[in-house]
Amino acid sequence: MVSGRPKIAVFGAGMIGIYVGGLLARDADVTLIGRPSMLDALKGGLRLTDVDELDVTVSSFTAATDPAALAGADLVLVTVKSMQTADAAAAIAAHAPPGAPVISFQNGVSNTDLLRERLPGRPVLAGMVPFNVAQRGPAHFHRGTGGGLVVEDSPALAPFEALLNRSFELKKSSNITGIQWGKLLVNLNNAINALSGVSLAEEFRQRDYRRSWALAMAEGLKLLKAARIEPVDAVAMPLKLMPQIMSLPDAIYGYVMAAGGGAKVRVDPHARSSMADDLVRGRPTEVDYLQGELVRLAARLGRKAPVNARLVQLVKAAEGGAPPIPAKALYADLRAASRG
Repeated sequence: MVSGRPKIAVFGAGMIGIYVGGLLARDADVTLIGRPSMLDALKGGLRLTDVDELDVTVSSFTAATDPAALAGADLVLVTVKSMQTADAAAAIAAHAPPGAPVISFQNGVSNTDLLRERLPGRPVLAGMVPFNVAQRGPAHFHRGTGGGLVVEDSPALAPFEALLNRSFELKKSSNITGIQWGKLLVNLNNAINALSGVSLAEEFRQRDYRRSWALAMAEGLKLLKAARIEPVDAVAMPLKLMPQIMSLPDAIYGYVMAAGGGAKVRVDPHARSSMADDLVRGRPTEVDYLQGELVRLAARLGRKAPVNARLVQLVKAAEGGAPPIPAKALYADLRAASRG
């Protein structure tokens, strides 16, 4: 039973974790647990802004680098990169109260299963963060795209619904698997954006980058259909139509987006994908948990995913220092892969 101000631990306080935890700190006792390189700059407070003109400063939170800070949490939000999920589970098992619900706000579709496997008997829920967060300054984090948090419907969520809804327009879902796969299809663009070296807004203005994303999505949709997985639309545009819409010539694309309400999906002119940010910072990316999930799904089905497999290769090369790829060259490369 939660009484008074809930105690929330955000494990993996990167850009998403700091933004989510920072907003929740207005109504809860929040502890941000992460790397000193991210948290040291927050000692004087945290500025949070968004594309809808939010601009707030938050100082009532605790920053910690030791997982022992999980002790006493009423709710644990996991926002680490997918490759760090096993370590997060070990820390939660060692330090967090057994009854505290755990929500995975991570990319990909397999992190919640891993957390449940490593945290038997604990309430572990899947969640989805639809928006992009960029670091504008050492203590300034900006949400560059729209959308509210989505969490798996569960009685364990009930004590925290009102809190999450105040800051994020919470949506509960009884089909979180479909939502996660839908988000994964959208997140296939993370690799395109990372390889482009430009902002999301500039990428979307170039048809061959959009067509590159369309190739990856079309391949993913076919695999999900073969696996009898029904993805749920993760953005205002129907997923099944996105490959065709993204492939349209620039002028027609702009018209269709405006006429269909796509213009309401606001994208900050400086926003980039999290994968692009990882490349800039010299960190490993989550490509194995996005494109890689489709490659593994294809293998389980006895099929291939040549476009997404090629994107894994290209992102790995970029992690090793390969330069950005122009739109025409990237599309040609992926088209060749699709025929192979």
